[in-house]
Amino acid sequence: MTTRRSALAAALAGVLAVTTLAACGGSGSAAAGDQVKELRYQGNVGAVTLAELAADLGYLSDVKLKWIGNTISGPQDIQAATTGDTDFGGAFNGAIVKLASSGAPITAVVGYYGVDDVNFNGFYVLDDSPIKSARDLIGKKIGVNTLGAHSEAITKTYLAKEGLTDEEIKQVELIVVPPVNTEQSLRAKQIDVAALGGTLRDKALERGGIHPLYTDYDLLGKFTAGSYIFRDDFIRKNPDTVKTFVAGVGKAIEWSRATPREEVIAKLQEIIKKRGREEDDSQTKFWKSYGVAGKGGVIEEREFRTWIEWLDRAGELKKDIKATDIYSNDYNSFATGGAA
Repeated sequence: MTTRRSALAAALAGVLAVTTLAACGGSGSAAAGDQVKELRYQGNVGAVTLAELAADLGYLSDVKLKWIGNTISGPQDIQAATTGDTDFGGAFNGAIVKLASSGAPITAVVGYYGVDDVNFNGFYVLDDSPIKSARDLIGKKIGVNTLGAHSEAITKTYLAKEGLTDEEIKQVELIVVPPVNTEQSLRAKQIDVAALGGTLRDKALERGGIHPLYTDYDLLGKFTAGSYIFRDDFIRKNPDTVKTFVAGVGKAIEWSRATPREEVIAKLQEIIKKRGREEDDSQTKFWKSYGVAGKGGVIEEREFRTWIEWLDRAGELKKDIKATDIYSNDYNSFATGGAA
């Protein structure tokens, strides 16, 4: 159960070559009339994903999850789904856009993480840091969990809004650091800025001595930032399974909103304990929200259009693509006012 890390560039390498493989369905394909009922996926150390929460709550009905390892990289996770190593994956919507524009046959079906006033990603400096503004970041190092994903997009958006030129932005160095080590790297001054989110951010703030230079919530407000994707061929062969999965994730989102925070935390800790992977569950006590904006994970067009426009301006899209080419709410009954 190794933890995998890769930049988006690595995730995209050879994607056109694997498109044919994905079209064959990989090990996730089923015989005619027989839909897959076990979904292979990657998890996160010391955390509970919405898919895992849905499964534990019994919201996935006859669909089961099979954990094959952990990842800290959204781009790697969706690449694994594209090649058939897993059946679904989740990533920042901008990373999904970039992979789809390279020809990967994937569709986003439900939001699974987002940004709100209690669940956001901040970019933190030490209290005694000389960095006070975007311009001070030129020549400095920012620790992020992976390249080509959420933290990179937010950082470049911030730098551009603050007036830095493209050449100046290139001089701000993004360094891949495992999330569990990011705070330590900042305090040891191995990096100048640390991207911290969720429970890891709150644990760091509890220890004190740091403050945010910028946050994604300050920049963009509330929005769903990442989605779960399936390969298009998998969806065609297993539409009922996909519907069950999306419905379960949607119900888990709404359960987390309606349930007292203490009960949600207790459930997360229970899940981590039951799976027996010798993980530290201390970060779960800081859980506040999954941050998903849409009811039941319903995706809004702007949540992809924003990043299409941004990537297009940056010249990073392989071909023209529309938001509606990338996502679908057809499998989410919350989209039509239902409750799954």
